[in-house]
Amino acid sequence: QVQLAESGGGLVQAGGSLRLSCAASGGTFSRYTMGWFRQPPGKEREFVARQWRVGGNVYTSAYADFVKGRASISRDNAKSTVYLEMSSLEPEDTAVYFCAAATTGGGSLASEYDYWGQGTQVTVSS
Repeated sequence: QVQLAESGGGLVQAGGSLRLSCAASGGTFSRYTMGWFRQPPGKEREFVARQWRVGGNVYTSAYADFVKGRASISRDNAKSTVYLEMSSLEPEDTAVYFCAAATTGGGSLASEYDYWGQGTQVTVSS
């Protein structure tokens, strides 16, 4: 069983930046595809970013179009933690942000992930 716990959300002014963290416990973190999703008020959960292992200790990342160039996903396997840094935040980025782990595969669909955190609220004020 894998448990995930997000932190780092809060109130941010438009144009600002934030760094979300997601600490994992249980399982083999380094092998998992780790993803970030978000759910804006009244909307469906949507993919933000993911990072997966391509071999050895090499990882690659992918991003949703709406965050390309202003988001970065990274991980620290020694701490079993994945991060999401976002800059140039806009009110439209207001959402609950979730991290998720896929033990196999793991793409841009929420259904591909096996474990989820409880989420952390990010509110961007204009």
